[in-house]
Amino acid sequence: MRRILVDECINPRLAPRVRSILPRSSVDTVRDLGWAGQKDHVLIPRIEGRYDVFLTIDKGFEFEHDLKQFSFGIIVLTTANNQMPSYERLLEELVRQIQLLSPGEAVHVIDPEC
Repeated sequence: MRRILVDECINPRLAPRVRSILPRSSVDTVRDLGWAGQKDHVLIPRIEGRYDVFLTIDKGFEFEHDLKQFSFGIIVLTTANNQMPSYERLLEELVRQIQLLSPGEAVHVIDPEC
């Protein structure tokens, strides 16, 4: 079972979609937890030890932090826009990466239409 947190900048409808594909995983959103608007220095300690995977579209996240210190991995999504069809196109690769991701690692999953 993977514990997954979806950043506030991602379409919130992605969370139930991932939940339906990975029913044994826990999928939360930053918004649902009431953590929206938090700066990284506040958000990261909240993620530590609670989640295995953090999904974001923030391309700078991996360069602004020392990921090797994290107890979770980062998946940076690149989509044509924030609409669900863009996320649907990368869903198969996203699920694969969720299952493979290691703590302190960052991977990119890119919409083929970008």
